[in-house]
Amino acid sequence: MKTDWNPLLKPEFDKPYWKELQEYVYEERMHSKVFPEHNEVFTAFHLTPYMGVKILILGQDPYHGEGQAHGLSFSVKKGIATPPSLRNIYKELNSDLGIDVPNHGNLEPWALQGVLLLNATLTVRAHQAGSHQGKGWETFTDQVIRKVNEKEEKTVFLLWGAFARKKKSLIDQDRHHVIESPHPSPLSAHRGFFGSGPFSKANQVLTDSGRGPVNWAL
Repeated sequence: MKTDWNPLLKPEFDKPYWKELQEYVYEERMHSKVFPEHNEVFTAFHLTPYMGVKILILGQDPYHGEGQAHGLSFSVKKGIATPPSLRNIYKELNSDLGIDVPNHGNLEPWALQGVLLLNATLTVRAHQAGSHQGKGWETFTDQVIRKVNEKEEKTVFLLWGAFARKKKSLIDQDRHHVIESPHPSPLSAHRGFFGSGPFSKANQVLTDSGRGPVNWAL
């Protein structure tokens, strides 16, 4: 991980759970298809340096369909159909800020502006949602959240859905700002994700703290 994240997270790489996790993922790749590709597992850290993190959007699992996952939560590469949850994110973006719905699902421009698109689990077996949960990734990504929490600059945490909202205990809400709602999944978006205005709220917090807003247009 050749980024400024490396010295912060390097202690994790020497712990027993990390060795067991990497052996597990290696064996999975030997015997089945695993997403994302090996060289894309840590894309979020390469595109969003620690010093630049303004917002953290927490997902749970990488997409498990062919060609979807590429190391950024909720994002897919151009040319891949926009998944349902991301379509709902775009609907809320349009409602919140009047931004036109993009014709693609690639969120790299957000990542390059300081939006850390982090999944709690960084790999998944093809077509088997949740298949790599409980293997150690969550220990690692909880530490990522703790490190973001240690930042002196005010940072916004967007926590969508019950799983993400459980991570509030890792965040000092006196120093940082949490925006939470139901998940943008079609199963739950109508329960409070729609109308929650997360993008305008996040930009207001960043503006008020002197950090500058994110341009959410894609």
